[in-house]
Amino acid sequence: MSTLLEIQNLKKYFKTPRGMLHAVDDVSFAIDQGCTMGIVGESGCGKSTLGRTIAQLLQPTGGRILFSGQDVSRLKRSELKAYNRNIQMIFQDPFSSLNPRMTVFDAIAEPLRSHRDTQDLDKRVSGLMETVGLARRVAGAYPHELDGGRRQRIGIARALALSPEFIVCDEPVSALDVSIQAQVLNLLMDLQEEKKLTYLFITHDLSVVKHISDQIGVMYLGHLVEQCPTKALFRAQLHPYTKALLSAIPTINIDSRPERIVLKGEISSPINPAPGCRFAPRCPHACGQCRQSSPQLREILPGHHVACHLAEEINGIPGGAAE
Repeated sequence: MSTLLEIQNLKKYFKTPRGMLHAVDDVSFAIDQGCTMGIVGESGCGKSTLGRTIAQLLQPTGGRILFSGQDVSRLKRSELKAYNRNIQMIFQDPFSSLNPRMTVFDAIAEPLRSHRDTQDLDKRVSGLMETVGLARRVAGAYPHELDGGRRQRIGIARALALSPEFIVCDEPVSALDVSIQAQVLNLLMDLQEEKKLTYLFITHDLSVVKHISDQIGVMYLGHLVEQCPTKALFRAQLHPYTKALLSAIPTINIDSRPERIVLKGEISSPINPAPGCRFAPRCPHACGQCRQSSPQLREILPGHHVACHLAEEINGIPGGAAE
């Protein structure tokens, strides 16, 4: 299986009156063609900024984005246009992401018109509506006349309009009712299988990411702190933050409720962050080294990468287990 997207030491900083805000800081990962990479973490950890930077809605401060082996920063204008066709985005809020003055038909047709690809436009838009489960009778409706599920289907149809290879899904079901969430998730998975799509799936809902992802990356204050196959993460978490995150998942099984890990301490500021691990102020295992140097993401077990100085000690793993 070939790698479609590779992120190398990606950084995105924002200038503020108090200094530089490190929204995404030195993030690296790769996604194979036809697979889904899930990104999870608390609100404000930088996951949406990561997705928008990959989609070129924000320009990176540093690092490289490689798409099919090509460095996006080195593409010419004509090549960048092809990249923009190949990478599309589904936004979190299906209402604010749509133009309230555009009908369903016009919203779906907009990407085709902007790329001057209007041959058989009516037929293609009708086909996209059918693909995502929108009835033809709503083609002339406006966003405010539809429910959240139908609005999100418009967003999916719009993302599919240019036949992309890769789609950034930025919390595409978080604003929907649970029953509608399941419909949209199943639609995304069916489309992936049918069209061989590759997804970056951003969410704060761990049950959702477990259902759809092949790999999961856990973010904390701009850093990727753990990355591994989905099954491995839910079987055993190696980073203290990931352990706390998964312990908060509600369960209906009263006989096997996991012990809730309550994090204490102040959250580090992402503005001009001090040296050391950004999770150290809240970590029950933090030592002097944690406060002095930032841990790098490294392979602790086969395919399981963790950014923690004490990962082996905390989890009882002999040194060099990955080798």
